[in-house]
This record gives sequence, structure tokens and C-alpha cells, in this order.
Amino acid sequence: MGGAEEHTPRAGEMRACAAAFVAQVTARNRLPLDYSVASLRVVDFLIDGLRKGGADRDRVRGPLLALGAYVGEVLVRRAGAVWVDLDAGQRACFGQAVGVRMPDGRVWNPLGKVHNRFEVGGPQESLQTFYLTLHGRARRTAA
Repeated sequence: MGGAEEHTPRAGEMRACAAAFVAQVTARNRLPLDYSVASLRVVDFLIDGLRKGGADRDRVRGPLLALGAYVGEVLVRRAGAVWVDLDAGQRACFGQAVGVRMPDGRVWNPLGKVHNRFEVGGPQESLQTFYLTLHGRARRTAA
């Protein structure tokens, strides 16, 4: 699986990446990965498990990408975001090739947030809290 070259994801690939991750994880476990805001607690739990398992960042690069794709897809489906390929300045700032643009035009980095949760851990890096405190979400009147 691991080649010498690392694939840089594009915005158009992120939805499929998230879907493949959900299919793989839910086939083996009964995890509630339904793209809901509440499911981001499961993502926090999964990342914490990787941290506690002592995995190094290189070994978990793929799973972290998949988890970041899932978090971004929650933003797309629940907050009105769209996947975007980042420009050179954004790539330098975020350290990622893709992000999401919110309805108000702000660009966020769900892949980077997943990496922060893995590196730092703790409640201050919660993905669910990230969503709940995120600026620029679409206002939804219906549940």
C-alpha cells in the first residue's frame, strides 16, 4: 500500500474518500458515522484511540486523511460548506492541499484540525467543538 510517492488529494476526491472511510469502518464496527454533528464525537474517540495506541504520524497518515475527509464532509452536509483546492498561500498557511469554504466565504482546514487532535489531543482540539464554534455556517431552520 505505501509507495514512495504520497498522493495529494484534490477537492473533488474528498466526498468519495469520506464515503469509503465510512463504508470500511462501519462494515467492521457499529459506529454511528452518519455525517451528523454528534458523529464528530466518534471521530474524536477514534483519533484518541490512535494516539493511545502509540501510532506515529507516518503510520496513520491514511486514516488521518480519511478522518479529515469525514469531518470536512460533515461541514459540507451540515454547514453549507464546499470542498475547495487551496491556493499556494492557503496551502502554506494550512499545510494541506484542500479545505472547505463556508457560505460566508471563510476557508477552514478540517484535515489540519484532525492532525491537531492527533498531535495535541485534549478537549480543546475536539472536532465536535470545532464544528459547534465554527464561524460562517449556514443557518438552518429545519432539523
